[in-house]
Amino acid sequence: MEEKVVLCGANSYEQKYYFNEQFKALPETVRQELQIMCVLYTEDVGGILTMEFDPEGNLEFQVSAADGDYLFDEIGSALKIKQYQLEKRELLESLETFYRVVFLGEKI
Repeated sequence: MEEKVVLCGANSYEQKYYFNEQFKALPETVRQELQIMCVLYTEDVGGILTMEFDPEGNLEFQVSAADGDYLFDEIGSALKIKQYQLEKRELLESLETFYRVVFLGEKI
């Protein structure tokens, strides 16, 4: 079974942002947009957000929260992800295409 590949993520507990350097070929504007998305998510909702590619090249939002974190907004989390999926649809689809071509070797 192949593992997922993390693109980026943010952690509200440690107030840190992570970007996988394997994707440094992405334009700076795209990297900045990803950082803004992840950081704003954790500021608004709390918890930990990672954006990961599954083995087929689909980009998924993975969310977790510490046990006993009563400030984590589970409903807000789902709403924020839906908002991103609608508002950033073109960006997210482009990232999936990039991953499939560059990492999985698919033809366009």
